[in-house]
Amino acid sequence: MELRRFFDRAIQASFQDLAVDDPPVASYLADMLTRFARVENVFPQGLVTARLETVVDMLLEAQAVWEDASVPFQPERELSVRRHIGDFTLFMTGVFRERVDRVASVGFYVVQGKRAYRFVSEHDRASGRPQAPAGGPLFRRLADRFEGYASALDYARRVHFPQASTPPFLGLDVA
Repeated sequence: MELRRFFDRAIQASFQDLAVDDPPVASYLADMLTRFARVENVFPQGLVTARLETVVDMLLEAQAVWEDASVPFQPERELSVRRHIGDFTLFMTGVFRERVDRVASVGFYVVQGKRAYRFVSEHDRASGRPQAPAGGPLFRRLADRFEGYASALDYARRVHFPQASTPPFLGLDVA
């Protein structure tokens, strides 16, 4: 719980510094950072590969939901994987952009992240789930403002995460 408070304060301060007024997204980002502090949540187990380590692995996982006749059909699994793709790409382009630059294309991550969040948003809309307050559904805003929220995460990392200590993300390097 203390880690969640740390991330909440860092994101709230960053949003205030950057004049971003979106409390639901700020809360979501703090939750995501807290979840991703554990490396097994960044790279979860998959059905197609033992561990989903790349965006391509995750895309193949989403596709496998529809193709693998040996596994009972679970459309909620695709939704979960798509949301993870959005979270993973946002997290990586925001907090570990230098790493993405070294191993992949930031543009690819942005496109896939926006697409994933849009999928989740459209699923929520089609399912008749309650809509978020003014500003539209959460996942739609994440899709539409993906680059801005990635920049806010980068800002939070540079300004509000203590540089002298180990980053709170186990097993991942910032540089």
